Amino acid sequence: MDHHSDSDISSQRHVHSSSVSSLDTQSTGIDDACEDLQDSDREYIVVVGGLGYIGSHTCLELLKSGYNIVVIDNLSNSFRSVYTRLQTLGKNYFDTRCEPMPQMHLYVSDYRDEAAMKQILGEYVRPHTSHQLLEGEARIESRIRGVIHFGAYKSVSESIQQPLKYYANNVAGLVEFCSILNSFQIKTFVFSSSATVYGSIANSGMPLREEHCTHQEEAFSDHDGVTKTVLGGCTGLTNPYGRTKWMCEAILSDLALADPEWTVLALRYFNPVGCDASGLLREDPRGVPTNLMPVVLRVLTGVSPVLDVFGTDYPTVDGTAVRDFIHVTDLARGHIAALAAAFDGRVPKGFRTYNLGSGKGHSVLDVVSAVESASSSKIPLRILGRREGDVGSCVAMPKRAETELDWKTEKSLETCCRDVCNFLDKFKRPAMPVV
Repeated sequence: MDHHSDSDISSQRHVHSSSVSSLDTQSTGIDDACEDLQDSDREYIVVVGGLGYIGSHTCLELLKSGYNIVVIDNLSNSFRSVYTRLQTLGKNYFDTRCEPMPQMHLYVSDYRDEAAMKQILGEYVRPHTSHQLLEGEARIESRIRGVIHFGAYKSVSESIQQPLKYYANNVAGLVEFCSILNSFQIKTFVFSSSATVYGSIANSGMPLREEHCTHQEEAFSDHDGVTKTVLGGCTGLTNPYGRTKWMCEAILSDLALADPEWTVLALRYFNPVGCDASGLLREDPRGVPTNLMPVVLRVLTGVSPVLDVFGTDYPTVDGTAVRDFIHVTDLARGHIAALAAAFDGRVPKGFRTYNLGSGKGHSVLDVVSAVESASSSKIPLRILGRREGDVGSCVAMPKRAETELDWKTEKSLETCCRDVCNFLDKFKRPAMPVV
């Protein structure tokens, strides 16, 4: 199984466009969108890759928290119908409260398309007053208050086979995107990182803390209260995917160090599973999934005959790999907590990393057992050797996020499995159409 699972843009195909291909709002027409954009007081959060698994759940939680959002997605690992589901869920949520739903705009575009990004962001620049223009004080002021970036390829196995593809999109794409954001004075950035940055130190079996992978010299107190200092660097990165995440963090750390106006929060995901209780949002990638839960679901729905278990000789309780599974809704709320902490000034400007995990480890067989219990079905297994790029254990120490972001997980592994099985029961396991 993969011990990453961080972003929502696929490893299957990439769509390039020379211009923005569409704009939608939760109302139905372009005229409504144009009218929305003319409101110079309305602020937005940009979500790149906002129609994917984690991105869509984050968009829903942003709406529920009252944020207007701009979704940018090239549909390379997601479906346009997800946007319609977000509209439905958002409308239902606010209708029951007799409140207006925040604005939501969709741009179908690639975040590496420089012209498209400038066009999109340009629509959210505040107009200058005549006084500012006469006095020569005109400076770009954006109504984009912050950006959440999910725009990376995420398959460990594919990154080993096609490393240049991963460096081009994940690393080079981030550099160009941040340059564009900088030109629009958009400098609050939440980055979708991954526990893969911890590399082989994960095999130590100890809970992973942020100081195990830093980018500048950093002091901390260990579990005995002893103050220690660590230097920037990492230990034993096991695959190109993990290296791209580490490189992106290093670039963002350097950027924030060079320009103190930047606030960058890198959220290191452990293993998101589950789905929104409605069942309308779920992990539904294009192509063949590699993460554990969607593979398990393929077996439950009869698409795959058996579940492949990669390695039963790890130094764990039952020999299978151990991961820190976190409900995707908890993970999505971690992004809202990060934004709130940045906007409220509860975290200092600059670069800061946070583990988003439960702090509890479960093995592959634990997950299988939980799904079998929730579904009342038996999952046939096929035992194989270890998979290249995997580590034996990867469990978070989430104390920093709890203390600084006022965030912690609320849902259990059993809840994750129950929500997924409820979706299967509710929708009778239909195949989703490609749109």
